[in-house]
Amino acid sequence: MRDFAISALREPPFPTGRHGATDQVASESIEWARTFGLVDSSQRVHRLERADAAGLAGRACPDGSVDGLRLLTDLISWLFVMDDACDEDGLGADPARLGPAISTLLDVLDRCGDPYVAPPAVGPLGDALHDLCRRTRLHDHAGLLLRFVSQMREYLLALLWEAGNRERRRVPEVAEYVQLRRHIGGVHPCLTLTDLASTRPSGPAQRADPGLVALDLLAVDLVCWCNDLFSYGKESQADPDAHNLVTVLAKDSGTDEVTALRSAAHRFNQGLATYLDAEGALRAAGDDGIRDALAARRNWVRATYDWSVVAARYA
Repeated sequence: MRDFAISALREPPFPTGRHGATDQVASESIEWARTFGLVDSSQRVHRLERADAAGLAGRACPDGSVDGLRLLTDLISWLFVMDDACDEDGLGADPARLGPAISTLLDVLDRCGDPYVAPPAVGPLGDALHDLCRRTRLHDHAGLLLRFVSQMREYLLALLWEAGNRERRRVPEVAEYVQLRRHIGGVHPCLTLTDLASTRPSGPAQRADPGLVALDLLAVDLVCWCNDLFSYGKESQADPDAHNLVTVLAKDSGTDEVTALRSAAHRFNQGLATYLDAEGALRAAGDDGIRDALAARRNWVRATYDWSVVAARYA
């Protein structure tokens, strides 16, 4: 299935890059995860190392500051640990267990990384999340801090939707899935920290531009659908995960697995064509701030594809 996904997808026609500090930050982020207790055994450390958060972040943020790259890598590491707890360790299949965990993490987000307000004692995930908010706050960019906190809140609440579906063994409708997948993927907060790492982060007026808002959704969809296609082989080895575009399309159309894979790849390819048209229009009419934002989004689309091709996380 992995080879089929690669051959069926159109390769994003964007330049590739990799931050020069990627290898340095990779070891630092593993140590950060150890320090906060996110990984408490050699097996979990190995699983996080194989996920290669820095490899993804370094491709997505090839020109940002080292501090910005470090913060983005730690966020991706945190998301990987949270996703693994939900997907592989059973937390995400039991809303009764997940609900209280989400509640305490929302308490952390409500403090917006304020160093003078002690976060609740919520364990490694909460402590590490507070650290991410605190470091984001240090950049002294209130708009991006509030945006990051809001997007992390949406991510956590979407996990509860996912858990409810798993408990009921429910496959969501296509439109519902596409909407919620944007939040479960955690791409929005990653884009925000990528913007924060930029030497010229976009301002509120640029981020509210309807064209950029629409392009953000396209970019997030492309990242999530690419992820779904590359991860489908691993996720379908036992019982297909309901939260994958391939599974959703198969259920919606009543088709077999191969047809659904083709349909998902076609959706990605069509989305990429739409993205290129929308980006071209914004690039022609926009200023330098918009162009920097566009570069960050195309970097994320390209990074996800390149990282997925080599990702041991999907092996």
